[in-house]
Amino acid sequence: MKKDIKRIAIVRLSALGDIVNSAVTLQFIHEKYPDAKIEWITEEIFAPLLKNHPLIDAVHTLNLKELKKSKSFSILKQTFLELRSLGEFDIIIDIQGLLKSAIVAKLIGSNTHGFDKSSAREGIASFFYKTTSHIKYDENIVKRNAFLASDGLGFKISDEMLLNKKPIFNTTKYPLEINDKKNIAIVIGASWESKKYPKEKVIELCNELKQNCIILWGSDAEKEEALWICENSSYATLAPKLSLTDLLSLISSVDLLIGNDTGPTHMAWAQNIPSITLFGPTTTRMIYETPINIGIKSSSHVDINHINKNDFSIKDIEVQKVIIKAKELLK
Repeated sequence: MKKDIKRIAIVRLSALGDIVNSAVTLQFIHEKYPDAKIEWITEEIFAPLLKNHPLIDAVHTLNLKELKKSKSFSILKQTFLELRSLGEFDIIIDIQGLLKSAIVAKLIGSNTHGFDKSSAREGIASFFYKTTSHIKYDENIVKRNAFLASDGLGFKISDEMLLNKKPIFNTTKYPLEINDKKNIAIVIGASWESKKYPKEKVIELCNELKQNCIILWGSDAEKEEALWICENSSYATLAPKLSLTDLLSLISSVDLLIGNDTGPTHMAWAQNIPSITLFGPTTTRMIYETPINIGIKSSSHVDINHINKNDFSIKDIEVQKVIIKAKELLK
C-alpha cells in the first residue's frame, strides 16, 4: 500500500459494460484506503448509475459526444476549465486506456496512472501517464481493470476477492410478477448487429424455458424486435422503458439473465445474479466467469486486436445449449 493516499480519481468515461466492469474495484480500494475520497469522471449519460454509489464521493461528468458533434470552442474551453478546477488528487487512474481518457486524466492533474504502451488499447495513451502498469492486452477485461487500479495503489486484487465480491451497486427491488414461474431477463440489444442473438432463437428460448421471460430493450428498433418476440411467444413480456437505475433494479431482482455481450448483461455479474452471456465476434475475455456467470461462445476464431464486426456466428449457437445451462442455473 502507498502512504498518504487521501483523494483518488478514476477516469472511465464509457461505455456501460466497461463502467460496470471497472466499478468492481471500488469495494477493494475502499477496504485498503477507507479514509480516502474516491471520485469518478465519466460521460454524462452514465452518471445516474454512479451518483448513488456509497463508495463514490463525487461524480464529475463530461459530454464529449456533444463536444465532438458541435465542435464548439466555448464547450471545449468550459470542459478544459472544469477538469482543471477539480483540485489536487494523490492519484488519477485511467482505466480506459484511450487517448481521449488519457488526455482527460492529464488535464485533471499530473499524478496519472495507466496502462503501459503494450497494455493500453491505444498505446499512445501511455505517454500521458506519470506511472504505468503492464498486463497483457488479451488478459480478461475484469482482471485488467482490477490489476491496473490495485497496482497503481500498491496492493493486489486476487481471483478469490473477485469471486467473493459483494454486489457492486446498491439498488432497490424491482416489482416483478409473483407466481410459480422464474423471472428471466433477456437482453436482445448490442452495439453491433453481429453481437445480437437472432430474435427467432430468442422466441425458441422463451418457448422452451416456459418461464416469465422479460424482454429488455433500449432503442426504438430494439423495442420493435422485442414486441415481435412477445407477439410470437406467450412466455415473453415486454419490459417498460427503463432508466439506468430502474434497469439495474430489475436485473438485480431476476432469477437469471440471458443476453448478448453488452452493458445490461454485465450488470447481472456485477449484482451476483446468475447469467449466460452469448458471444459471436467477441470472447469470454469480456466477462469474469463464475459458477453462476457463464459464457457460451460460437465456434468462430476471434482476433481481439482486429475484431471482425461481420462475424455473425452467434446465430450458430444452439438454443438447446443455452437451455441446458439455463436450467442448471435455475436449480
